[in-house]
Amino acid sequence: MIPAEVMVGPRLIVFSSLFPSAAQPQAGLFIRERMFRVGRHLPLVVVSPRAWFPGQGLIRRWRPDYRPQPAHLETQNGIEIRFPRFFALPGLLRRLDGYMMALACLPLLWRLKRQGCNLIDAHFAYPDGYAATLLGRWLGLPVSITLRGTEVPHSRNPLLRPLVIQALARADRVFAVSDSLRQLAISLGLPAEKGRVIGNGIDLERFQAVAREAARRRFGLPDDARVLVSVGALVERKGFHRVIECLPELLKAEPNLHYLIVGGVNPEGDMAAALRAQVAAAGLEQRVHFLGALPPDELKWPLSAADVFVLATSNEGWANVFLEAMACGLPVVATDVGGNREVVCRPELGTIVPFGDRAALTDALRAALNRDWPAQAILAYAAENAWDVRVKVLLAEFAALHAGTPLENVAPPLASLPPTSEGRKAAQC
Repeated sequence: MIPAEVMVGPRLIVFSSLFPSAAQPQAGLFIRERMFRVGRHLPLVVVSPRAWFPGQGLIRRWRPDYRPQPAHLETQNGIEIRFPRFFALPGLLRRLDGYMMALACLPLLWRLKRQGCNLIDAHFAYPDGYAATLLGRWLGLPVSITLRGTEVPHSRNPLLRPLVIQALARADRVFAVSDSLRQLAISLGLPAEKGRVIGNGIDLERFQAVAREAARRRFGLPDDARVLVSVGALVERKGFHRVIECLPELLKAEPNLHYLIVGGVNPEGDMAAALRAQVAAAGLEQRVHFLGALPPDELKWPLSAADVFVLATSNEGWANVFLEAMACGLPVVATDVGGNREVVCRPELGTIVPFGDRAALTDALRAALNRDWPAQAILAYAAENAWDVRVKVLLAEFAALHAGTPLENVAPPLASLPPTSEGRKAAQC
């Protein structure tokens, strides 16, 4: 609950259906990391609606991970997290999720408004942003939406595209974690002056290199091994299978090559069984190591054990895991999708390859394993993207939104933003 003694300034309702809970501790960590840092400066509560329909408990008898339901209230780091449920049938009726989410959350947000909340900050354009902008209209509250990457496939879906467009049109501010997402929003009708690029940041205290020898002993890796690592949910989009396809060719030149896969199930799905079957079919059981999902504080170990970070993803907004790898001194090999080129924006930081080109990915990995990378330049770039810089921009935006200041009158320094098409030229990134 927002403290009653706080009488002025923004008081946020963070609105996102993807937020960590006791039932799904790994979901939406990037949202919590960003907004809890804002919460050190502004009072906020979190509303995280969860899809529900009668009988879904029966489905969990053979799919235990199907729509896990948290308790209605949790407290994390002293911040209240509310988990209201909204009626949602799977399949084509997903086009109703935004409206049903708003309807179910209206009583709760009405109470929060009476308690002093005065701004809704939604994450993802649909269904969350769509629902938030409906609630903002019904309750007379300003709304910001942060675009994080799902907007790319949704914009191609003929059922969801109009709903994404409506959400963008109704929002008072639209933040994008990459310039590619901002440009997508503009192509969908968003006035350019209403959008702002504010990427995620990096926690330099959490992500820093530990001794490589100790890290490798932790995972049973030889000291002289060559090691690739990927971190992400075990879903098709993240492309672990694409990296595995490259390993037989890479092993011809790197006979002591190992590949660490860090990740587990998430709401998008679970490819663990398919990936293990792929590894077994290729005879790579001794070379590919599935480490499971690790808490953020543990990720420095596999990152420090590796030589190169790789993510052959098919879609990303702003992949914070690249910065996490760089903070541990690793170069990055990634596909040319979404905002990846904006993060890996200089040749000394890594290599960007065309998506779906196995030969190019194999060549890039082979070259990365044999290059002497400038570790200090990589570490310095990670430090430039620390959270403190991002949070200052967000605080200015929320203050202006609460005050009704037009976006064009809010101009944070260019250096405080992640590289955009204009910023790359100015920052020479």
